[in-house]
Amino acid sequence: MVKLTIDNKIVEIEEGATILEAAAKAGVNIPTLCYNEELSPAGACRVCAVEINSDKGPITVASCNCPAAEGMVVATKSEMAVKARKLAVEMLLAQSPNSARIAKLAQTLGLDTPRFSLKSRECILCQLCVRTCHEVVGKDAITFIAQGLERDNKESCVVWDVDKCIACGSCAYICPTQAVTLSDNQATRVIQTPSVKMEFKMKACTKCGSYYAPEKQLEYMAKAANLPIEKFDLCLDCRD
Repeated sequence: MVKLTIDNKIVEIEEGATILEAAAKAGVNIPTLCYNEELSPAGACRVCAVEINSDKGPITVASCNCPAAEGMVVATKSEMAVKARKLAVEMLLAQSPNSARIAKLAQTLGLDTPRFSLKSRECILCQLCVRTCHEVVGKDAITFIAQGLERDNKESCVVWDVDKCIACGSCAYICPTQAVTLSDNQATRVIQTPSVKMEFKMKACTKCGSYYAPEKQLEYMAKAANLPIEKFDLCLDCRD
């Protein structure tokens, strides 16, 4: 166990826990965007920035992936923490002005119109889709590619592998900005991503004829469960 102070509240928590987890235990709310408690933290968006003490003086860190340490003093509402958080959200708002999630965050911080303009892009590189596909779905169909001098890409991006994708739609569900969308049109599921538009064949129930799931997803589920594909011939409504 480690003991730390968050906004003048003493908190004791298991070693290895993050500042964000310790804050939640203490009843201290810290806003988040790229964080999901079911996934490994990335610290990509910096919305959860807090101020901590260090050997070099006060610094800001992403509370979602910074481990809580013995004797640590954390301030979530200090001038430094609020400034860092506002800057992160302001940049996100300038980048994705149509995102309702980011607009709501900006409103809670008293932000209206960004002071600067950035290249518009709905994908904020939070990597929630990447982590979900890897850690929950287990397909690794989505990859984050960082910008680099020795790489062909001019800027960081997220790319989808059509062959690996099973059309489960988890990426569309977890995306905070609707950069990834899903739509079902009878026999076809369409997943639109920042890098590619993908179309998948839907399975028709052998009893009622309704389309209920992507064939690739059912094949993946059958293989994972070591069951014959025929076990997935019926929709939920038609199963006994």
